[in-house]
Amino acid sequence: MAHHVHAPEPVDDTAVQPAVPITSRFLFVDVAAQRAKQLRRGALPRLHHASISPHKLERVAMEEVKQGVIQYTLPTTEEVQRGRGRGD
Repeated sequence: MAHHVHAPEPVDDTAVQPAVPITSRFLFVDVAAQRAKQLRRGALPRLHHASISPHKLERVAMEEVKQGVIQYTLPTTEEVQRGRGRGD
């Protein structure tokens, strides 16, 4: 079963509390993958040194998730059950 992680576009970083640390490596990969997709679509990196560094966007996304600057939400049980019928 694939997790569908909702990673919203960046908002004002000064008003956001650090995200809860991710202890599941599978959730970490899902959140980082969603963030890398946002970066590929033009979202700005949230880490200041990431904008100068020549790292791949996936590495930038993983570092952002690791440092807790990416907020994420998990789907509810109802959302997961509805998603099963779509053939994802």
